[in-house]
Amino acid sequence: MRWGNTRLIICGMLIFLPTGATVQAGWSDWLQKLEGVAPTGSGTATGVAGLSETEIIAGLKEALSVGIERATSLLGQEGGFLDDATVRIPIPESLRQVERALRSVGQEALADDFLMSMNRAAEKATPATTGILVDTVKGMSLDDARSILSGPDDAATQYFRRTNETRLSDTILPIIQDATAQTGVTATYKKMTGSLGFLSQLTDPDSLDLDRYVTQKTLDGLFLKLAQEEELIRRDPLARSTELLRKVFADSP
Repeated sequence: MRWGNTRLIICGMLIFLPTGATVQAGWSDWLQKLEGVAPTGSGTATGVAGLSETEIIAGLKEALSVGIERATSLLGQEGGFLDDATVRIPIPESLRQVERALRSVGQEALADDFLMSMNRAAEKATPATTGILVDTVKGMSLDDARSILSGPDDAATQYFRRTNETRLSDTILPIIQDATAQTGVTATYKKMTGSLGFLSQLTDPDSLDLDRYVTQKTLDGLFLKLAQEEELIRRDPLARSTELLRKVFADSP
């Protein structure tokens, strides 16, 4: 591989490392460090800490995997969806009129319980997505990595969605179905829509598949959070969260 491509990959590592402890070195220091990477006679490259191109690519994949685990861990904890306005699952559009009516007559607790139960179900299902996304990173080709490195701020997220959305949906739907039963989504839905008498006619229970609604909103929230993390990773200072990444980005002597 040519030196220019190797440098692109290393720069990509700078882009995709997960955030955390602030690194004091400025961008100029990092770029000076990259100048020490040079092609070898075997067609590979050695550079920072004597790492090969293969190790640098491994570092890229490791960084992405850590980023995935961070995003899914945040969403998978209690309040991961409910307490985050950017990913909170809203009451379905078809029930907004019922929600407004409930709140207008002092029955907001019914709407709040329904909202909470949907988001709790999403939080229970999210951890199941981690392995699928990490496996995708492990199987990523060199061309995939190049495309992500040269792409927009959410290039990795677009790649994950393009290659995994159907599989993720199929995986978490059964978990959502169990979680909606445990968190009482259907029960609170029926209580909410049945509490206003004639206003319950505003909804069609047979047309609203709550499990699939929560599943899709869970994935929407997951990909939104991944995109936010990815953009943050690209723009913020770097952190060395693993041994390999510490080798790649070891401070200059």
